[in-house]
Amino acid sequence: MSLRLSPTFRDVLAHRSSPLAGVWVCSGSPLVAEICAGSGMDWLLVDGEHSPLGLESIVAILQASAPYPITPVVRVPSADPVTLKQVLDLGAQNVLVPMISSGDEARAVVEAVRYPPRGRRGVGSALARSARWNRVDDYLANADEHVSLTVQIETASGVDAAAEIAAVDGVDAVFVGPSDLAASMGLLGEQSHPDVTAAVLRTFAAVHAAGTPVGVNAFDPTMAQSYVDAGTDFLAVGADVALLARGSEALAARWAAASGSERASY
Repeated sequence: MSLRLSPTFRDVLAHRSSPLAGVWVCSGSPLVAEICAGSGMDWLLVDGEHSPLGLESIVAILQASAPYPITPVVRVPSADPVTLKQVLDLGAQNVLVPMISSGDEARAVVEAVRYPPRGRRGVGSALARSARWNRVDDYLANADEHVSLTVQIETASGVDAAAEIAAVDGVDAVFVGPSDLAASMGLLGEQSHPDVTAAVLRTFAAVHAAGTPVGVNAFDPTMAQSYVDAGTDFLAVGADVALLARGSEALAARWAAASGSERASY
């Protein structure tokens, strides 16, 4: 039996006709992930950094989203090679690594997602969903074709090193995180501050000059549109938990008797 894997995020970016729009999955629920996967969005950002997702829930989310025409990207909590090995082995073809601020850090992550002699990823494909338990022909020899790597720039030093980071062989895309970038610039919570947006646009220019796709996180529709106009290749425009929070608040404001006040105690 021989199985084929899905196109990677790198492949989808290379064949896009417009910016790819994505939604975060932060709830940890495979059911919610499946709802998002069937929404018509282009990509799904499965967050293992700031959300209660462990290995078991990540694999369940990948399985739940697999029947749908959406590309899942798993953000790992850190650049730890062991975590990257585990996430790749459970079948994540596309990984996003946060807090990359130098070319050396980017090169270390590339090594972590590649098998020897090009890297140092541990070999366990016969035991793993990544190779469908050795049902994908020549998985070890062709593993680089089945894995894409996106690195996240979210510090002022990362912006300064954006050109070097984007030029690292094996970095397939760069994702800009304005929230942590604002914090690193002393502007905590001010993602739309002119200095922050200027830094994002400098990153766009540096990454594009290296010939690498660049994306950004932008929940505010006005900011999202401004980044589309500035040439972003992909963006994340919402999250499952945020959609649920704002949607339920809107329902409460419209219908709940105790909306906006202390609920009476009986």
